[in-house]
Amino acid sequence: MILYHLMALTFAVIIDRLIGDPKWLPHPVVGMGKIISFFEKKLNNGSHRRVKGFMMMLILLSISGGVLFIIVYTAYSIHTMLGIMVEAWFISTTIAAKGLKQAALDVWQPLVNKDLNEARKYLSYIVGRDTTNLKEEEITRATIETVSENTSDGITAPLFYALLGGAPLAMIYRAVNTGDSMVGYKNERYSEFGYAAAKLDDLFNLIPSRLTGLIMIMFNRPALKRSRTECLNVLLRDAKKHPSPNSGWGEAAAATLMGIQLGGRNVYGGHVSERARMGDSLIKLLPEHILAANRLMIRTVFGFTILLWMIGGMWYVLT
Repeated sequence: MILYHLMALTFAVIIDRLIGDPKWLPHPVVGMGKIISFFEKKLNNGSHRRVKGFMMMLILLSISGGVLFIIVYTAYSIHTMLGIMVEAWFISTTIAAKGLKQAALDVWQPLVNKDLNEARKYLSYIVGRDTTNLKEEEITRATIETVSENTSDGITAPLFYALLGGAPLAMIYRAVNTGDSMVGYKNERYSEFGYAAAKLDDLFNLIPSRLTGLIMIMFNRPALKRSRTECLNVLLRDAKKHPSPNSGWGEAAAATLMGIQLGGRNVYGGHVSERARMGDSLIKLLPEHILAANRLMIRTVFGFTILLWMIGGMWYVLT
C-alpha cells in the first residue's frame, strides 16, 4: 500500500502544479470550515469550553477521515488505478503550492509598481497581522514569512501524512490545520475552545516542519557564497526563537538562505507583537526576495517528495 500512497502523492503534486484548486469544484476545506463554524456557534459558550473544543475537533476529524476512507476504499475495491487517482485528487486538495505562489505574486506585482495600497490589500488576504500602515520592506517581509511558513503547513506536511496514511490521513491533517487557523487563537474568545485545535496542530506539525527546514537548506543554494553548513547552524540557532514550536523552521531556513532577516514588529488587532529576529541581515530586504521565496518553496517541495520516496522505498523493502 505504501507504493500506492507514493504514486498518489506524486500525482497530487503534479495536479496541484498544473491546475491548483479550480474555483468551480467544491473544496473539502470549505466543508470543514462550515463544520467548524457550526460547532463554534453552538458550543463556544458557557463552561467547559476546552472540552467542547475537543469534542468539536473529534467530530471534525472523524468526518474528514471517515468519509474519505470510505471513498478511497471503494475506489480501490473497483480498481487499483482508480484508487490511486482518487487518492491523488483528494491529496491535491490538501496542498496549495500553486495557490501559495500566486498569492505571493499578487503582492509582489503591485509592490514593484509602487502601489503600496494594492499590495497591502492582497497581503491582508494571506496574513493575520494588520496591513494598513505597512511599508514596502514590511510588506515584503510579511509575504516571505507567509510563503516560508506555509511551505510546511500548506504543502509538505500533508504530503508527509499522505505517505503514512494516504488521502484520509492527509485530509485529517488538513482538518487539524483548518481548525487551528479558525479557532486556535490565544484571545478571550478562543483560548479555551480552540485549545485542542492549537495543540493538535502543534503535534501534527512537529516532524514535518523540521524535515521541511532541513530539506529547504539541502535543496537550495545559499546566497552570498554561504555554505550549507553555515545555513544549517543559523537554522538550528533561530528556529526555536519563534513563538510557535514549528513555524520557525521554514522562516529561519528561508532567511538564512537568502541572507536576510525575518521577524520583528507586527501588529495584530491593534496590539503590537515583537517577534524574534531570524537570520542575519546581510543584505537589504527587497521585493525581489518574494520571488526568491517562491523558488525556495518549489525546490523544497521537489526535495521533500524525493525524501518521501526514499522513506517509502525503505519502508517497502523492510516490510
